[in-house]
Amino acid sequence: MTLTDAIFISLPAEGDRSKAYVDLTDGINVGSDVIKITETLDKLVILQERYKALEVATESAIRKFVQYMADMLEEQRKRLEENLVVNGSPAKEYVTNFDWDSAKFPPNETLQLLLERANSIVGRIENEFRNRTSMYNTLCNSVQTMERKQIGSLLTRNLVDIVNKDQFVLDSEYLVTSLVVVPRHAYQEWENTYETLVDMVVPRSSELLYEDQEYGLWTVTLFQKMLSDFAQRAREKKFIVRDFTYKQEVVEGEKSELDIARAEKRKIFPALFRFLKINFGELFITLMHVKGLKLFVESIMRYGFPVDFLTAVIVVPRKNVKKLRDTLMLKYHHLDSLAARKSKDDDILLAGVANDDEYYPYVSITLEIDVEPH
Repeated sequence: MTLTDAIFISLPAEGDRSKAYVDLTDGINVGSDVIKITETLDKLVILQERYKALEVATESAIRKFVQYMADMLEEQRKRLEENLVVNGSPAKEYVTNFDWDSAKFPPNETLQLLLERANSIVGRIENEFRNRTSMYNTLCNSVQTMERKQIGSLLTRNLVDIVNKDQFVLDSEYLVTSLVVVPRHAYQEWENTYETLVDMVVPRSSELLYEDQEYGLWTVTLFQKMLSDFAQRAREKKFIVRDFTYKQEVVEGEKSELDIARAEKRKIFPALFRFLKINFGELFITLMHVKGLKLFVESIMRYGFPVDFLTAVIVVPRKNVKKLRDTLMLKYHHLDSLAARKSKDDDILLAGVANDDEYYPYVSITLEIDVEPH
């Protein structure tokens, strides 16, 4: 699932922003032309790396939130997309109508302070995420563990939801009812031999209680003192005696424990999901501003001072990205020599181009957030 696709680009205005903007009819100004600059070039290089690290961390946090929301929805995962909203709108709509939030990211602050603001937002949300999900994770693990015990093979699964007290000899000083797992293909052999595996087995005391695809669960009643020998002889014939003693309080306690854990999980769900939904939006808003600020930093490094460039966001379907890139290349290929000349004497990579990124004659940052919850 793709939240949205967009391209942040920066172009030299060459003294005429209006003319530069006409060439980008699908672009939306991100407001970064009014950011205060007090950093030197050396500091900008450091800021570029820090903004890139924050960009990666914020995208990772967004994917983590989406995955967790999908996990919480369980069989209702088809409702995930409708809950991925930013300021009350789908992510694509938010990007299309993007407007700089001067309250959260005041344009009169320095790039360093704005970086610290964004870092603080992401860090706070990440910490709260860990705190809020800790108890829910514990409950989920407990429920899953107890549920797995109820659905596994008869060799290992919990038996409390299969048996009832009427199937056992209880409160006897001498007799005990044991549960034996018998392969389905060996039912006849079991019925023919269980009474003679050891002495003191109660005749015709075996009853089939439950079966799955491979095994059946049978009862057998015998004298307690013969139980160990019976288990050994049964094992030789591939009949497995389960270590199970029926106690009403234990059975009721285990059933109650699962019910309580499920109820507590349902109780926590609404507030936790609301937190995830709201803060997914906060992270996405922060990411948009981080990308805008990163674009601004890289534009200064590419085009130099004074600040005279246009920054914009172009929302484009992924299938049309190549066509857009080709169009932009035709329009702005002449900037290539300008970029090369400005960077010729520097020991720095062209801004906007990491070692593993494709180079463009203009500064470009991509917004691509694919989320595929597993």
